[in-house]
Amino acid sequence: LFYAVIVIIPLTSSFYYSLTNWNGFSKTSDFVGLANFAKVSRDPLFLNAIRNTVIWMVAAIVVPSGFGLAIALVLHQGVRGANFFKSLFYLPICLSLAVIGQVWIWVYHPDWGLLNEILRLIGLQEATKAWLANPGTALPAVITAWSWQQVGLAMVIYLAGLTSIPAELTEAAEIDGANYRNLLRYVIIPLLSPATVVVIALSIINSLKSFDIVYIMTQGGPFHKSDTLAMFMYVESFKKYYMGYGSAISVVLFLIALVVIIFYFRQVQALEHLYD
Repeated sequence: LFYAVIVIIPLTSSFYYSLTNWNGFSKTSDFVGLANFAKVSRDPLFLNAIRNTVIWMVAAIVVPSGFGLAIALVLHQGVRGANFFKSLFYLPICLSLAVIGQVWIWVYHPDWGLLNEILRLIGLQEATKAWLANPGTALPAVITAWSWQQVGLAMVIYLAGLTSIPAELTEAAEIDGANYRNLLRYVIIPLLSPATVVVIALSIINSLKSFDIVYIMTQGGPFHKSDTLAMFMYVESFKKYYMGYGSAISVVLFLIALVVIIFYFRQVQALEHLYD
């Protein structure tokens, strides 16, 4: 009952309101059919949000998984103070994205932010800028802040995958003369496929939900350059009061997430059959 009230009813309501021109306040609304979806396909701001979301998804696949794997490989070697570094890298995932956003607003501050101060110290004064107010750097800046948090999650998942690799396999490869590069390419990374699927799927799903950190840091600006689907949906629904149109955007977002989830479960099942 609780799940139905919190999830099922709002979900089905979004599908219904996406077929209306409801403004979010009136007791009545006109049924417009697929007009909102037709508008979505022609709206340049929606297409811009789609483009930014795709960029975010690609970055979500590459950055957290790449850095998370690299850190996990180093820590798995048994470096000194490994437990401390595990906690240090995992700490950001324990913070809310609203807090992460506030921290990185300070990092990117044009006058006394950490990033610009470092650039000044190393003699790159001309490289300093208002990172969140610049149309060319706003989206990469927000993605960097988001990825900084997600790296810890990828690291933990990869560490779990590394501990599940039988030591006999790596020892046998080393006896056969494999160096660490070949060991990594032909043994470790292939056996980390289940962990990689989980990391990529979670990264993509989390990127599709990227609203709070965008809202805190840029609110989609400047000039919609950091708009994502979730942010665009919020603005249309709760700032412009086009609830029907915002619901249509949410349906599109839901369908994209559904495709990702279906792909994820199929890959997991394929891997289970492979290892069985």
